[in-house]
Amino acid sequence: MNGAAKGAIVGGVFLAMIGGAGYGVYALVGDAGGKEGTGGGQGEETVLHADKGSGPVTEKEAARTASAFLAAWAAGDDRAAAELTNNAQAAQPAVADFRGKAYVSKAVITPGTQNGATVPYKVAAEITYEGVTKPLAYDSQLTVVRGLTSGKPLVDWQPSIIHPQLQKDEKLRAGAPASPPVKAVDRSGEELTAEKYPSLRPVLDQLREAYGDKAGGRTGAEVWIEPAARDGAKRTLLTLVEGEPSTLKTYLDAKVQAAAEKAVAKFPESSVVAVKPSNGQILAVANNRKDGYNAAMLGMRAPGSTMKIVTAAMLLDRGKVAADKPAECTKTASWGGRSFHNLNNFEAPGANFATGFARSCNTAFINEMKAVGDDGALSKEAREVFGIGLDWKTGIKSIDGKVPDATGADAAAAYIGQGRITMNPLNVASITATARSGLFHQPVLVPAELDGRELATAARRMKPGVQQQLVSMMRLTATSGTGRAAMAPVGGDKGAKTGSAEVDGAGSPDSWFTGFSGDVAAAAMVEGGGHGGDAAGPIVAAVLTSS
Repeated sequence: MNGAAKGAIVGGVFLAMIGGAGYGVYALVGDAGGKEGTGGGQGEETVLHADKGSGPVTEKEAARTASAFLAAWAAGDDRAAAELTNNAQAAQPAVADFRGKAYVSKAVITPGTQNGATVPYKVAAEITYEGVTKPLAYDSQLTVVRGLTSGKPLVDWQPSIIHPQLQKDEKLRAGAPASPPVKAVDRSGEELTAEKYPSLRPVLDQLREAYGDKAGGRTGAEVWIEPAARDGAKRTLLTLVEGEPSTLKTYLDAKVQAAAEKAVAKFPESSVVAVKPSNGQILAVANNRKDGYNAAMLGMRAPGSTMKIVTAAMLLDRGKVAADKPAECTKTASWGGRSFHNLNNFEAPGANFATGFARSCNTAFINEMKAVGDDGALSKEAREVFGIGLDWKTGIKSIDGKVPDATGADAAAAYIGQGRITMNPLNVASITATARSGLFHQPVLVPAELDGRELATAARRMKPGVQQQLVSMMRLTATSGTGRAAMAPVGGDKGAKTGSAEVDGAGSPDSWFTGFSGDVAAAAMVEGGGHGGDAAGPIVAAVLTSS
């Protein structure tokens, strides 16, 4: 196929006919005040020359405006459609591109039942490119608002009006994409598709962007959503002409991936990652989010008490604590003018550090700050031993965790995973993997040999004595501590750490949980999910039992 070839516009006009009744699109939205026809002109004139109003738009105003806008859009009149919105500068090119750059040769827009100022509609489009025509159908909606300066009823412009998956600054496009398709396979050669593993879609799209033109495939023709960011991945909506994909091997495990997808499906706004502690290979990446965001690898949220794995390693490393030595688990602890407390203000007089870790006692950690005497100690441990803060090159876009230097109360908050620390499940799974193996292995999704990228390495490995105590405390957490209930289904040698992170303005904390079993480490996060074992815990357990 010649990628430079032009698309064809069949008939040169968009259709806006509903069934066989012959009414213009405006006539089905409400009392548009127009006559039967195909253009919606009377309704459009009514809106464009309407007197200024005040207060919320009426249903009649919303009906007239919506009908005129849909008619103008369906007729391909981008200027008229744009003038009926509250953001003509953004709306006009979007409406024009619907025909000119998405190669829509025909479109039937059918309004649904109006709900106040909101009008749903169905779009039945045909895409024609290089003599090939295929249908593209979807549902969307628009809302009519009062213009801030004009006082007129106007369509509240959103990219999703053109297509429901369009977000800010994204564009609908069709043609021959720059990157040929790839056939991604797991470590055993099983094909990984977005149809079978829906939450892998952003990962597969990014793999195509990164390696499609390196792997020897041949491009076809598609309809896709062009990302706003240059380094973002295209999201394919429809294949017009099949290309010839190349095979791309990943380190994912189809069985673990399936379990991860099933597990996150039970908890809205959840994400999970699984890695192999022995080599850092990523076994599964799954998300269940309304926005489709790959928060498992790109999220930046406070990790709560899962960060205590790193804090404990630092305290053990510096000889300030020992697993079997007493630790002050008091009701409260103060540092830098701020008071910190445990969940429900519990205390454990006479407890050792291992028990404080297993019960997630905040004060047992903060009470050690004076003995450490170095506010930068935690950041150093995170970078030098756990590889946090280095430039990870996983194979697709990912964000490394951040443990910035802090002082005073911020430094104390960092000890328990709050303050300015940010992580995602990939980072926390890697932390657990490092604790399990004693050596940081940078997480990787595809072999580094594919593009010669250099993987991050930590400055030093964990001291054997530190690693032994850390793993023993994680085992205690999984068998008799805060992770016991969630980890009950997991057999064999296992360890865990729970976490909950308070978020300003949120009614419930984020739920975090991480654990290991054999040569698999996993971490999950559920936004607003509550305590670590309540939501994130069952997700991690399901992933660990699948391996």
